[in-house]
Amino acid sequence: MKPKNLFWIMILVLLLTGCTAEPVDVTNCASGEPAGFWLGLWHGIIAPITFIISLFTDKIEMYQAFNNGGWYNFGFVLGAGILFGGSGSRSSSYRRRKRQDSA
Repeated sequence: MKPKNLFWIMILVLLLTGCTAEPVDVTNCASGEPAGFWLGLWHGIIAPITFIISLFTDKIEMYQAFNNGGWYNFGFVLGAGILFGGSGSRSSSYRRRKRQDSA
């Protein structure tokens, strides 16, 4: 990997860790609106970074407890799917190449 690419990857990681999910005060949830689709999407995208941070601190949660249910869940799953490649098209192309090589 080129040093220039590594630099930009490190900058991106630092920016994303600055945007991790914040702690939820469940006792004060009635005063605000529950997390919806867009926040669920964002939390799904940053889930791996939030998970790593949550291993070292009890103040950061990976999943927003105060959410509106199905739309937040859909956004979270969609965000995680976007991050991890979603459809698995790479594995199907790998199988296709493997069959062509063996023939």
